[in-house]
Amino acid sequence: MNSQTIEGACAFAWRNYLLFHSGISENDNRRSALYRYVANVRDAGGDDFDLLQIAAVAYLKKLDELHDDRRARLAADQVLAECLESRRAQPTT
Repeated sequence: MNSQTIEGACAFAWRNYLLFHSGISENDNRRSALYRYVANVRDAGGDDFDLLQIAAVAYLKKLDELHDDRRARLAADQVLAECLESRRAQPTT
């Protein structure tokens, strides 16, 4: 997985974020914070594109709710952990 995957996950989340927040600039600081977060998730071993997208969307949502980067990262990490746990609990066919 390369930087294109990180950029793809971020682009997906950012486009959707802008749909709900029309007053936000394309170059808002949240976009670079999003990229850093997703890159950190990837560096920590999160190499599933779908999970990176979930992490990206969760991070932006939590950043809006909590107005604090550190707390948003922790909350998004929790969402990601719950998704991973849910996937593990599903039986494979």
